[in-house]
Amino acid sequence: MIEAVRTRRSVRKFTGRNVEDELVLQLLESARVAPSGHNTQPWRFIVVRSPETKRALAKAAHGQSWMEAAPVFIVCVADVRCRIQDEPGLEVKETSPHFALKQVIRDTAIAVEHAVLEAESMGLGTCWVAWYEQADVRPILGIPADKFVVAILPLGYPAETPGERPRKKLDEIVMFEKWEERSGKA
Repeated sequence: MIEAVRTRRSVRKFTGRNVEDELVLQLLESARVAPSGHNTQPWRFIVVRSPETKRALAKAAHGQSWMEAAPVFIVCVADVRCRIQDEPGLEVKETSPHFALKQVIRDTAIAVEHAVLEAESMGLGTCWVAWYEQADVRPILGIPADKFVVAILPLGYPAETPGERPRKKLDEIVMFEKWEERSGKA
């Protein structure tokens, strides 16, 4: 497992080769079995192959046109209704104060990471795209206002092999028993 974790990179160039439905479903199965608080399983996934829809999503993601080269997008959505059932007219967005929204985003993020690691193990590339506004993405896919789009994952066979990015050393990020202020590091 550590090998997939170490070699996984954000891929922004794809070969254009189709990704078979069986592989997409295998990847989504790895997301489906992710853990979640109280086993709420708030994640939902929309598989997008339509060039027009991919173009609209790339435009909504601040014009990241490189995304369109991926044969598949997986739109990863958190459903806050698994935790908030009794609030009619609920709308969630980037500035929503609901703690339950933070919980379902966290849980869905776990499932998304399962999916990107599975993609890596299958020889597929992904890039976690999250630079967009809810109000711009939801109408494209008919997503209700009480759902939160956590990520758009362009998925395909990589046409690049990005190098390793610098990472902090363990002694810079790990503390034992309590928080420690470190010189120049927060």
